[in-house]
Amino acid sequence: MRHLCTFSQQPHPVHQAKLLPHTFLILAAAASVGVAAQPASGAPEPTSCATNPEARQLDFWVGDWSIASPGAGPSATSKVYLDLDKCLVVESWDGGKDHRGMNMFAYASGEKSWRGMFVDNEGRAHIFADGKVAAGSAEFVGPSRGPNGEAVLNRIRVVRLAGGKVEQTWDKSFDNGATWTSQFRLEYSRKAN
Repeated sequence: MRHLCTFSQQPHPVHQAKLLPHTFLILAAAASVGVAAQPASGAPEPTSCATNPEARQLDFWVGDWSIASPGAGPSATSKVYLDLDKCLVVESWDGGKDHRGMNMFAYASGEKSWRGMFVDNEGRAHIFADGKVAAGSAEFVGPSRGPNGEAVLNRIRVVRLAGGKVEQTWDKSFDNGATWTSQFRLEYSRKAN
């Protein structure tokens, strides 16, 4: 059997893009097993994701969506659902023109913070290590590298709007967050059942 990965050979980009969401899920599962395996320290048992109010803060985004830029007709679709016993919020989106991707977010109860990951089928992957969610608004920030190796901060915001709509924005900063440049602003409308 031929292995996809060795120390001397990198996986083909198509295989790598397909493996990234699974790798994230495996790492998340391994982290949760490590937390669960820790000895009791007299602290109360952790609350399950299904009943933890902090872990439920992004539930306003769950559903089937049509996506459009402001003032334009729908050009993309999105399905946001819960996975791993409601511990993981997953957005699976199709931007048209064979551009697809996933966003995954989870509440890390030990750190009292949200974490996230973006992956698309064009080989982009971003980690969001600093996330805050409260009262219908979410913000995730994480570092990456630009095309010339320069440091870039990425910021995703997901905000509940009136009328059951949601807005998602993506901004980049090339000066460690002093200024931000908008990459896109999208409006999500719930699909009729």
